[in-house]
Amino acid sequence: MPRIKVLPHAVICPNGAEFEVEPNANLCQSLLDNGVKIEHACDMSKACTTCHIVVRKGFDNLDEMDDVEADLLDRAWGLEPDSRLSCQVQITDEDLEIEIPKYTINHASENH
Repeated sequence: MPRIKVLPHAVICPNGAEFEVEPNANLCQSLLDNGVKIEHACDMSKACTTCHIVVRKGFDNLDEMDDVEADLLDRAWGLEPDSRLSCQVQITDEDLEIEIPKYTINHASENH
């Protein structure tokens, strides 16, 4: 089974996390199921960027993103070449190491 390693995030996952998941699982849901409270304001419907992650290891093993995801990511804070929306990542049989960016563009969580 693939292992997911989450690098430490000051608010969401201060100590980082590491867990195993079944192949073909959704990354965002797997994070939530394993206690990593990543934001997902659109309920994983590919309509926002709050579940933005950066894949530090294993990016090349993921399916290619579609145009809608790419367009949404253009609005994400801290966009990098290996950025993805975690709600659109289906886990393969390879391990992943991810980083959750410091900020999201989520007006609800920003008290606006």
